[in-house]
Amino acid sequence: MGTAGNRNHEEILKPFREQLYNEDLLHDGDSIGTDDETLLRFLRARKFDITQAKKMFTECQNWRKTVAGIGIDELYKEIDPFDYPEREAVFECWPMWFHKKGRPLNIHFFGNMNLNKLYKSCTPERHWKTVIVNCESLTREILPAASRCAGRDIGSTFVIVDLKGFGLGAFWQMKSLAKGAFQISQDYYPETMGQLAIINAPSTFTTIWAVIKQWLAKETTEKVDILGSDYKDVLLSLIDAENLPTSLGGNCSCAEDGGCHLSGAGPWRDGRVGWGPKAEEKHRANKLAESTLGATTGDNQTPGSENSSADESFASAVSVEKQKKKKTISDNILSLFVNIIAFNALGSNFYPCSIALPMLAARQCVHGDKGASDDES
Repeated sequence: MGTAGNRNHEEILKPFREQLYNEDLLHDGDSIGTDDETLLRFLRARKFDITQAKKMFTECQNWRKTVAGIGIDELYKEIDPFDYPEREAVFECWPMWFHKKGRPLNIHFFGNMNLNKLYKSCTPERHWKTVIVNCESLTREILPAASRCAGRDIGSTFVIVDLKGFGLGAFWQMKSLAKGAFQISQDYYPETMGQLAIINAPSTFTTIWAVIKQWLAKETTEKVDILGSDYKDVLLSLIDAENLPTSLGGNCSCAEDGGCHLSGAGPWRDGRVGWGPKAEEKHRANKLAESTLGATTGDNQTPGSENSSADESFASAVSVEKQKKKKTISDNILSLFVNIIAFNALGSNFYPCSIALPMLAARQCVHGDKGASDDES
């Protein structure tokens, strides 16, 4: 962004911030964040209309105070998104995570989703809470850590959704949950998804997409592109091979940590003790007796300024690939996810919407996209 753009942002940020403070909507130390990037996310989500951005911010703060009946800060203390007893079961049946550095990569494998199996180990209410805290982890820990590591503001994620093996049966199984997560990402973690690539889309995706795009804002759908099964060259043109999981054509396996989806690899891991599958086994053994599995308070909401070079490089690579394959893809295709999850967010920035899904992202492990990493070096 040029100097003029920065100046314009400063001119609108000041009155926006003053209104929030004067109306007791924002306070020093609020966990939602009081930095410029946080406030800009809400302004961008409402096209810099201060009145609408303030309304969105107010609704977000109200949600943060009441979610799960205890508020987001207490919920985040109750469930550590990086370390909770059911995490391995969640990631086995709801595989979404972050990986590495730069602009965080939020990776979702929907083909392996199995909610019926998951709910034998984790109640739906408990799982919904993990979805929420994973959305929160994107803006509370993941993006700030990525920014510190890069030496510049990183405010969004690059989301990859792999639909290999995903069909209508799986979609209808997770429809209500996904809709709820989408809503959280868009409303409470806005503008956290920089770009989304959907790969291995099945023939049924047209039907699925018709339903999903109704849940998402137009601004979100414009950030999505579909690469089909010939996606590896595009991803590798944007992401260094050592930062991309082997399952997606890269060289990273995180073998010492049980796989990329369990490694938690990323700068937010710094300073955390007891990480990875072995530590998790010990954690479960020590805390199984006091696990809150099944003992939930209930949640009436339980559902049935990334830098432009990264976005431009993504768009360019996608354009070349489309011409090479001579495929015609609608310009108005939206992102399937997430913070969140996110996701977000899992989301999340996935997701936040950024969609985030980050929001639906349940295990954090990040791979940075090449464009963002190059600019940050």
